[in-house]
Amino acid sequence: MRFYALLDELGTSRFNKGMSKQKILIQLDSDSQASVFDAVVAIDAGVDHLLQHSGVTVDNVRSLVHGAMYTRGPSDLKNTAIFIGGTNVNDGEAIAAVALESFLDPFRVSIMLDSNGANSTAAATVLCATRHLKLERASALVMAATGSVGQRVCQILANEKCFTYVASRSLERSQECIRLLVAGGANEKYLKPLASSDDVELTQVLSSVQMVFGCGAAGAGLLNESQLSKATNLKVAIDLNAVPPSGIAGIAIMDKGKQRGERFDYGALGVGGLKMKIHKASLAALFHSNNQFLDCQEMLAIGEQILRAAS
Repeated sequence: MRFYALLDELGTSRFNKGMSKQKILIQLDSDSQASVFDAVVAIDAGVDHLLQHSGVTVDNVRSLVHGAMYTRGPSDLKNTAIFIGGTNVNDGEAIAAVALESFLDPFRVSIMLDSNGANSTAAATVLCATRHLKLERASALVMAATGSVGQRVCQILANEKCFTYVASRSLERSQECIRLLVAGGANEKYLKPLASSDDVELTQVLSSVQMVFGCGAAGAGLLNESQLSKATNLKVAIDLNAVPPSGIAGIAIMDKGKQRGERFDYGALGVGGLKMKIHKASLAALFHSNNQFLDCQEMLAIGEQILRAAS
């Protein structure tokens, strides 16, 4: 197949001089039905053709990737890209790992990994906080940190040198989460385990941190008004729960930098606007070259560019 692609490039280059290939995005979804949400965003981001595949696994992804690699010559592969989605983040990461292993230079295409929207959401969440304080040497508490978004918020914060409490109801789960984060490249020096079920320790941490992020499941209460009253140094509070009751008491889903005393609050939809901009910009960035892999850290950088352009 590689041989045929080279022949095609040599044989057609004189006819296609000055013409560029159309942008093709290949959506690989681990669910039984490919996400309509991700498809609509891709079209709005300007792809020319969207090819959707559902039920993608580590066992069948390699042939799909080869189909993307070997049907265009190397100079045209920047116009083909892969988006990996689905609701299961672990499945998405496993699929991405196999996809990356499938490449053979110079035959490769760019990949964006955003299963369950976790990466773009985490990047947007942290960037909302940076509107009000610098991350380096700041301190943060991430509630329900073991979830897909919570883990990525912790990863970004730690890599930005922000002292981060990784909170779970179980200390053991918090410690295991940190182990996984470090294995994935997070800076261990800035990660601290916390059992949120320990009221004494939670109160002590709340009194010291400058940021708190609520990353819990829909409708799960994480911090009540009494607990928040102890957070006297808090500058930013972000609750990603869009289903009542709120995860962090008093924060509405539409809050977008809503000032309450010395604190700036964000709700799920308040973060969502930036998340959508990062999602679309990341898709567009895939077609700049054929050798990119966009994960949460790369989406953070894209989000920073968006904020700079808007300022």
